[in-house]
Amino acid sequence: MKVINPIVLARQALVPSAAEREEEQRVLQLFRNRAELKKAYTELQDEIHRLKDRLKQQEGATARVQEQLGELESRLVAPETAYPAMVFYQLRNLWTTGAGLLRAFGEDLEKQQVERERRAFLTETNRQQFERRQLAVTAVRAAEIDAAEAAQQTQRLERELRALNRPWHHFRRRAMEGCVASSASLRMLAEARLEHARGEFDAATTDGEATFPGLSLEARRATNLAIVAFAEILCLRIAGAPLLSLARASTLRRDPADDYGTRAECGALMLEISRARAMLLQRTDLSAELRARSERLQKSAVYRAAEEAIPVPESGAPRAGDVLTRAPQGARALQTPNVLSEDTWDIFRILLR
Repeated sequence: MKVINPIVLARQALVPSAAEREEEQRVLQLFRNRAELKKAYTELQDEIHRLKDRLKQQEGATARVQEQLGELESRLVAPETAYPAMVFYQLRNLWTTGAGLLRAFGEDLEKQQVERERRAFLTETNRQQFERRQLAVTAVRAAEIDAAEAAQQTQRLERELRALNRPWHHFRRRAMEGCVASSASLRMLAEARLEHARGEFDAATTDGEATFPGLSLEARRATNLAIVAFAEILCLRIAGAPLLSLARASTLRRDPADDYGTRAECGALMLEISRARAMLLQRTDLSAELRARSERLQKSAVYRAAEEAIPVPESGAPRAGDVLTRAPQGARALQTPNVLSEDTWDIFRILLR
């Protein structure tokens, strides 16, 4: 008669059935789904709050723009406020024109420098890779010769050892066995050098194209000095009234100013602005003047640190005789500003770091 172990019965009673296990898995899956849905719901609530905040910010910005448009419309209704408003926006356009010319000049000069240094970098990289491949080929050939000579030497000694098969060859055979062992070691070393040389050759032939590291410090400094020189030239092109300071002041205000004089004075100032803008847009040969000013700046430029590419503003002071008007000269002439100190034409947004 088979005796039933009570421990086995208790264990069977405690082990859940297949249906119970399936029910437990279903409940666990429901809890997981609930947790995931709660997390997704929380993320959606956060996203809704962020979108509401952005909507409020956009509504505020739109309201401010509409308010500005309303103020501008009210100013343009009356001639005594319309003319100063037109002068204000023409002055801002004059500043924007100079800044755009300076930015375009800086971008074009940077592209030229990048292309020049990239070509030089690729030429030097290709030369180094060619030399490395040539050295790798030479090393492989030398290693192959050494390995072949070592193998031939080992085979020759092994043949001589096999020929020493007489009893009276005992001592010579022991000496020859030592020679064979030394030759085999040398052969293994030669084969290891050959394997290493082949690995170096494979690495030299499979190297990808080197990545251009970017403009050098010297190129960035030269580009920045040329940008400063061109900014000074743009300042010198503006003749007549102190338009540069007026244009700079207009960029620091959000609303038009009323301190440009009467209707006649505003008309004369707008005519002067139109002439100055035409002077800025002149496409004349600047190479000689740019070269001279860049060389002068290169001699006087001082940098705060060895890795800095932008000179300190004090070292970019204009030279004597740089004036913004041709007549009158002397004490009444408007001196060229220090474009670095005054951030003329928003130059610090253009200079290379």
